[in-house]
Amino acid sequence: MASDKPFSRQRQTDIFLGSLRGNDRTIPISFDKLRNTAKKKLSKEAFAYIAGSAGREMTKKSNRAGFNKWKITPNMLNDVSEPNTGVTLFGQRYPVPFLLAPIGVLDMAHPDADLAVAKASAAENVPFIFSSQASVDMETCSAVMGDSPRWFQLYWSTSDDLVESFVRRAESCGCEAIVLTVDTTMLGWRPRDLDLDYLPFLRGRGIAQYTSDPVFQELMKTSLGDADEPPKLTWSSIKALVKMAKNYPGGFWTNLLSEDPRRSVKTFIECYSRPSLTWDDLSFLRSLTDLPILLKGILNPKDARKAIERNMNGIIVSNHGGRQVDGAVSAVEVLPDIVKEVNGEVPVLMDSGIRSGSNMFKAIALGADAVLLGRPYTYALSIAGEQGVQELIQNYRADFELTMALSGCRSVDEVDTNQLQSA
Repeated sequence: MASDKPFSRQRQTDIFLGSLRGNDRTIPISFDKLRNTAKKKLSKEAFAYIAGSAGREMTKKSNRAGFNKWKITPNMLNDVSEPNTGVTLFGQRYPVPFLLAPIGVLDMAHPDADLAVAKASAAENVPFIFSSQASVDMETCSAVMGDSPRWFQLYWSTSDDLVESFVRRAESCGCEAIVLTVDTTMLGWRPRDLDLDYLPFLRGRGIAQYTSDPVFQELMKTSLGDADEPPKLTWSSIKALVKMAKNYPGGFWTNLLSEDPRRSVKTFIECYSRPSLTWDDLSFLRSLTDLPILLKGILNPKDARKAIERNMNGIIVSNHGGRQVDGAVSAVEVLPDIVKEVNGEVPVLMDSGIRSGSNMFKAIALGADAVLLGRPYTYALSIAGEQGVQELIQNYRADFELTMALSGCRSVDEVDTNQLQSA
C-alpha cells in the first residue's frame, strides 16, 4: 500500500475502488456487522466462548458504554496533512498505538489460529501478544514473523518450573515483553459456556504452549490424573477423546490409543492457574528475566502503585473484556485515575471495549500509551483467516489516523484531554 498519501486516505481509496479493481474486501467495516458475520461462521460453542462474558455480561456492556461518557472536541486548521500514528514502548517504535491482545483457543475461530494472526500482524508490523492458551506454540508462530514485534502473555502456573520454562522460551522466540495476566487465577462464571457444557481445554484445545513444553511433559508423567479411572464411555466422552487425539501433537491414530492426550488435559487442568498467587511472588518472575514485565488486569490505582513498587515495567488496565467479574468497573472508567497514580513512571496500556478509532483516541487522550484489540480481530480471523486479520489492522489504523487528524492532532503525542469533554 505504498503511497504519498496518509495511510488512512489510501486505505479509504482501496476500499472504495476495490470492487471496481476486482479486489473485494473480505470483512465488514463496522464492528456490529463484523460480529454478526462471524456469528454465522462460528459454531455455537465457539461464538459463546469468544463473545461471552461473566454473569449477566454487565461489565462487557459497561466497557463499551464507558466511552460514551466522553466527547471529542476537534481543533481546526492545524495542518494534519502528514499524520503520524507511531508510538514508542520500551524503546521500540511501533507504527500504530495498538497491539493484538492475547486470545486463547483461536482454533475455535479458524483452523490456522495463532499462526494466521502471527502472519497478519507481522505483515503490518503490529505487535502480537502470544497467549499462554494458544492453539499454536510460540516457536511456530515466531518462525513466520521475521523481525516483527511480539510479546508473550503468561498465566502463572502452579509449577514455578513451568513458569520459568515459558519465560525462557519467550526470550528465545524474540518476545520483547512479558504480560502477566493477574485477573484470571480462576475462571469467571460464564453462563454461555456453562449452558453448553463446553470448556475447550477439556477437549485438548488451547494448550499448545503446554504440550510443546519439556517441563509440562515431565509434569504429565507424575500427573495426579494418572490415578483416575478412565472416563465412562458416553457419546460426549467419546467425542471429547477424539478431539483430544486430534489436538495432541503427533499422529491421530497413535494418540487415540495413547493415554497422553487425556493425561495432558488433566495435567493442564491441575496446573494452569494459581489462585494463591500474591504480590510477593512477583519477585520470582522479576528474577527470571530482564524483559519488561507488564501486569494485565489492573483496575485499582493502589494495585498500580504496588506493581511499580515491585519493579514491574508497565500496567494494562483491563477487566478481561468483562469475562471475569460481572458488574465490575469499566476499563476506560478507571483509566484516568490509574494514569494519575502512575504519573508517567511506567507505560499504561488499556483493553476491554475498544471497537473503533474514536475509542482508541479517547483512551489515549485519557492517558493510555497504547491499547489492545481482542474480539475484533478474532471475529475477522473467523471470517477470512490471515487476510481478515490484516484487513482489520489496516481498518483500525485508518480509522484512528482519521479520527486523530480530524480532531486537529498531527501525532499521538498531541492527543490529550484538551480534545475531550465529559458528556
